[in-house]
Amino acid sequence: MIKTTDELTPQELVTIFQARTAVFVVEQECPYQEVDEADRHALHVCLEENGELQAYARILEEDEAIHFGRVLVVKKYRGQQLGRKIVATTLSEIEKRYPDRPVIISAQAHLVDFYSSFGFEQNSEVYLEDEIPHIEMLLQNGENG
Repeated sequence: MIKTTDELTPQELVTIFQARTAVFVVEQECPYQEVDEADRHALHVCLEENGELQAYARILEEDEAIHFGRVLVVKKYRGQQLGRKIVATTLSEIEKRYPDRPVIISAQAHLVDFYSSFGFEQNSEVYLEDEIPHIEMLLQNGENG
């Protein structure tokens, strides 16, 4: 399922926000404003099975590039390569909707090799975002394939 915020039902939105809070605030012990203004205009990419959310990412269009983030796999579905599947699905949707636009992500530093396997290149030094080491990574659209 790929929907804009306005296309999501209230129940779908609550499910997404619950999953994101569980991973990024509770699991990672990182109190921050997880639901933000960007959610108002985001494109939400969800992998589901039998009506249950398994994996998620959000896409944001900005002037200079396309961004995606909040990539997660729900805890009980981990270990099934769904991280690869949600990123591949997200990149495919970006290629379809925004051809020839670069993709910039803020990746947690321990995931550099994972994102590099999709063609992303490190675009910054390590920096802290909400006290977690991150690296900006860049993919020139058309290389994600």
